[in-house]
Amino acid sequence: MNKKILTTPIQNGDIEGLTIGDIVYLNGYLITSRDDVHQRLIKQNKPLPVDLAGKAIFHAGPIMKERQDEPGKYDVISIGPTTSMRMEKYEKEFIAETGIKLIVGKGGMGDKTAEGCGLYKAVHAVFPGGCAVLAASQVEEVECVKWLDLGMPEAMWVMRVREFGPLIISIDTKGNNLFENNKKLFNEKKERIVAGINQHVDYLE
Repeated sequence: MNKKILTTPIQNGDIEGLTIGDIVYLNGYLITSRDDVHQRLIKQNKPLPVDLAGKAIFHAGPIMKERQDEPGKYDVISIGPTTSMRMEKYEKEFIAETGIKLIVGKGGMGDKTAEGCGLYKAVHAVFPGGCAVLAASQVEEVECVKWLDLGMPEAMWVMRVREFGPLIISIDTKGNNLFENNKKLFNEKKERIVAGINQHVDYLE
């Protein structure tokens, strides 16, 4: 099976054929953007210091180490994903205003983000939890950092990555939502299983 690799700048045609459950990898620019970055743009109307059009963002708070021999240059020690649902409140507007094409994080996102992905042609993908050191190894270079006044976890770290992944598509450009679909499926199975168990056991009320 051929490995599907997305390369920034990502075009609509690169992602329109993806569907939930597909596995992809990323080459190019990946920029960390968590709660404070979203709030500054959407709530506080502050322009971003990085052009995100066609690029990928990572819901992540990395651990970076400044190089002693090169002040202002950083190496990634660890960079695990942050729970993406924390950004649900702002993500639809964030997609619309920035032109991002790939959102990477942990866990699923909700209906607003799914609607935004459908309207503006973007996808959300899940990076496996517990693999923060693996993620760090896939960063070729930290080019720069913006908004470091927010602190290391919330700043915008502009990174170039090579075959960053695996990334599991959880929301596609049609607005299909893997996590929401699975919730419905699991709940249907749960109801039948619980009903079957209740026929054989009793409990105190």
